[in-house]
Amino acid sequence: MSLGLGIVLFAIGAVFAFALNVSVEWINLQMVGYILMIAGAVVIILGIVLLARRRSSVSTSRTMVDPATGERVTRAESSRPDDGTTL
Repeated sequence: MSLGLGIVLFAIGAVFAFALNVSVEWINLQMVGYILMIAGAVVIILGIVLLARRRSSVSTSRTMVDPATGERVTRAESSRPDDGTTL
């Protein structure tokens, strides 16, 4: 979502900065284009950073009956699949 938003902001900013040849007295459309391009670049960079930081975890819970005592034994494991370590 954030990568798409950044690309759209950058594209609209590029159109305002380079392709539009309209003069409006109360606003500088070229400057608005540059601002949108900078905002789009910031959003793209933040999106990439957030995607790189996203971690998923897997949690497994097993319940068994101990044959010697007849008690239920529950074992819980949690791990991160990206690096294979168990917490």
